Amino acid sequence: MRTPYADWMKIGLDSWMLGMEASTVIGLRLTKLAAGGPAASAEAQRMVAEKMQAAWELQVAAATGRLGSTPHAQASKALKHYRRKVRANAKRLG
Repeated sequence: MRTPYADWMKIGLDSWMLGMEASTVIGLRLTKLAAGGPAASAEAQRMVAEKMQAAWELQVAAATGRLGSTPHAQASKALKHYRRKVRANAKRLG
């Protein structure tokens, strides 16, 4: 049987993984931006649009109750949302 502490430990580990994955994407994006040109400009615009879209989607999910009713469920679903976005960017940029 899982304890509440185990559930929060998983959230802590998922948060850590999100940070690691995000730092990888930051490095890949910086490389692309440093190269300059039209691809860098497009990436910069895409980056801002993606961040705004991801935040909007999460806010709508929170407002409509799709994140759940407990702090644990909300944290878990928010991390899952952002990790999915970050992994897609890592795949695209890598």
